[in-house]
Amino acid sequence: MLKLSKLTDYAAVVMAQIARHPEQSHAATELAEKVRLPRPTVSKTLKMLARAGLLTSQRGVQGGYQLARSASRISASDIIAAIEGPIAMTECSHADGECELFNSCGVASNWQRVSLAVGTLLDSVTLAHLAQSNPIKLPVQLPIQSVTLAEAVEVEHPFEVEKDY
Repeated sequence: MLKLSKLTDYAAVVMAQIARHPEQSHAATELAEKVRLPRPTVSKTLKMLARAGLLTSQRGVQGGYQLARSASRISASDIIAAIEGPIAMTECSHADGECELFNSCGVASNWQRVSLAVGTLLDSVTLAHLAQSNPIKLPVQLPIQSVTLAEAVEVEHPFEVEKDY
């Protein structure tokens, strides 16, 4: 089963809460109460999100956390990467992945295609979507045929694969 960590789930919950009230600064204690999570967990999550550039923080009486950019410009992919690191289905699916079987396995390029499709979908879901109470309506059919590894190279995913697939 593919599954995100609880901390990533909590990060999305915290970010959605902040996105619902972007005009104000949010203290960790206040956020913990609103989302019903332990304050240390919320504090850890906020620090990771700020380090990733998704939140800004200000100390002091009027301090707290705010979105670093609008909720419509923060993707689910951004939130996941801030907590989990690069999104990839397999080791060889991202630029830093090293696999001793890459040249002989025969499925690496297809796993890269799957990773790119998942990444594209996660990039299309914004924090603004996540903050809404209505469920997101996804397309019934994913545009997997339109995702090519040539596009991956254009978006700075330097995979070394043959293009005759």
